[in-house]
Amino acid sequence: MKIVFLMLLLVSLFLFPNEIHKSLAARPSVVSIGSILRFNSTTGGVSAVAIRAALEDINSDPTVLNGTTLQVDMRDTNCDDGFLGMVEALQFMETDAIAIIGPQCSTIAHIISYVANELQVPLMSFASDATLSSIQFPFFVRTMPSDLYEMAAVAAVVDYYQWKIVTAIYIDDDYGRNGIAALDDELTARRCKISYKVGFPSNAKRSDLLNLLVTVSNMESRVIILHTGAEPGLKLLALANGLNMMGNGYVWIATDWLSSYLDANSSVRAETINDMQGVLTVRPHIPKSKMKSNLMSKWNSLSKKYNHSDLRLSAYGFYVYDSVWAVARALDSFFDDGGRISFKNDSRLRDETGGSLHLEAMSVFDMGKKLLDKIRQANFTGASGQVQFNAQGELIHPAYDIISIIGNGVRTIGFWSNYTRLLSTVLPEDLYLKPPNTSLANQHLYDVIWPGETAQKPRGWVFPSNAKELIIGVPNRFSFKEFVTLDNATGKMTGYCIDVFTQALSLLPYPVTYRFRAFGTGTANPHYDQLIQKVVDNEFDAAIGDIAITMNRTQTLDFTQPFIESGLVILAPVKKHITNSWAFLQPFTLGMWCVTGLSFLVVGAVIWVLEHRINDDFRGSPRQQLITIVWFSFSTLFFAHSEKHYERLRTWCSDHMAICCFDHSIQLYRKSYFHPNGATTRYFYKRT
Repeated sequence: MKIVFLMLLLVSLFLFPNEIHKSLAARPSVVSIGSILRFNSTTGGVSAVAIRAALEDINSDPTVLNGTTLQVDMRDTNCDDGFLGMVEALQFMETDAIAIIGPQCSTIAHIISYVANELQVPLMSFASDATLSSIQFPFFVRTMPSDLYEMAAVAAVVDYYQWKIVTAIYIDDDYGRNGIAALDDELTARRCKISYKVGFPSNAKRSDLLNLLVTVSNMESRVIILHTGAEPGLKLLALANGLNMMGNGYVWIATDWLSSYLDANSSVRAETINDMQGVLTVRPHIPKSKMKSNLMSKWNSLSKKYNHSDLRLSAYGFYVYDSVWAVARALDSFFDDGGRISFKNDSRLRDETGGSLHLEAMSVFDMGKKLLDKIRQANFTGASGQVQFNAQGELIHPAYDIISIIGNGVRTIGFWSNYTRLLSTVLPEDLYLKPPNTSLANQHLYDVIWPGETAQKPRGWVFPSNAKELIIGVPNRFSFKEFVTLDNATGKMTGYCIDVFTQALSLLPYPVTYRFRAFGTGTANPHYDQLIQKVVDNEFDAAIGDIAITMNRTQTLDFTQPFIESGLVILAPVKKHITNSWAFLQPFTLGMWCVTGLSFLVVGAVIWVLEHRINDDFRGSPRQQLITIVWFSFSTLFFAHSEKHYERLRTWCSDHMAICCFDHSIQLYRKSYFHPNGATTRYFYKRT
């Protein structure tokens, strides 16, 4: 058997020399990577347990690393003290690590990214700072969604509820400032803005935070974005509740620090939960999978085993778990491709004599670029979902859960995904199976119970108590006072232009404090060029009135669209006109017919009153008299007696020796003809 084995080995060496060389030379028994965490933080504790859980699964899986044991050297850093944290991180870089998991702090991540580039060590960081980019730091690999996507989700919520101004409170470090800068860009793209932003240091005193909140309460915006860490964020919410800033009218939106804290802590005090009722927050979306279920099922035992029994699994734990797996899979492919672990000194790194930093001990990873390429080529389904990087080095398909805190728990009211960049109640993984639909009409969120235990959406703003008034110049005219004038009785400005201005202000989704100031004496029309010049000189912030838009004035001021003269217009009928033979009836409305008929009946009644006592034709039964009145009224509508016909009747009366009495007041005349035998004949004619 030994002879057969040796012969097979010789044949293999002869036929496949490169592959045999790779497998024999590139597979060390133990591979060590590093990790930089903050152990005394919630995220750091969850990350430490997740790293150890990943190591157990990797080293027990025979299909990964092919017998090579993976180890992680974890170091604690101080995120609050940037200088001390930097020194601790640099001391850790003196060890020969081929990859680093972390750091979680943006300040330390910025510093270590420079060192990682110099030493060519891949940095698997879950710092969400948007300014950390693989373009500037090629060896920086972000293993969780960036703040760019988180702030896009927050801005989408603000835009969905049609709030236009917000107030931003943030911790004054790289994480806070860069996150709010990303939020400002996202809000601007949606025609919203941050009306007031205020930062505070991580070691701010209670009195400083109180003063901060009092200042915020005096601002017009009632939509407050809270981008801090867990400890100062909870303190701010407690103080805000004491200042009645968690009641009706307020909106609080916290970034993912709040969801991570609630997910990771098994027991949260009732007072703490009460301080955050109605608050909205976001959480990185973790789709359901078998790996996720397995990790969650054994988390309790793992957290007890590694002295973190009070911590539960949060989204950061899933991403850190997959980060270790990504390094393990990349190392497996790295070794299969002939990769070797070796270091060399950098001649540019020197240390002063007696210094605590031994810069000369830092070594450059010879094949770090090759391992980095293997990491960026990762493509597998992990506990956090699909682990795959795009051309910019970011995870594909970032998504967030939109969460409302109500009662003793949380409720998911919707999701945001970068796939559509819209809010939806449909799971993001279901949207990935369809073509992206980016229509705003598809946005939808479930109902929310807002601060103050109300289901009605807050307006989002109030009139500020310390806002600067806009001085609006208004011409005090002598003529055409319908446009604008000063009411001497009340001292108020009135007119059509004033009404248009106030109605336009009522449509704004934020308050505008203003005061009218009359320009002119009221005894003569003021010169409008002088009014325009006062706006140019900042004596007036704006001017309203019947101000003509001329070429010279547009060179110095901006004008609204004219609302008095419409210019070219097109007239179109509201309804289809009648074109048949009955078209002449179209102008006659029902009311007009009623008034016309009533007027003729009144005329007939008047004639009957005047004639029925002396005229036999207006006598008879009531029915006959009524018919006579109606017929007389009807005849006046359709029979027109000309003046020529009237003169002909007068001549007939004269020729027949008749006595004719003409009543011009009612346009009638009566003719009596006397016969020789004494008979009398009367004729009545209507004169038109």
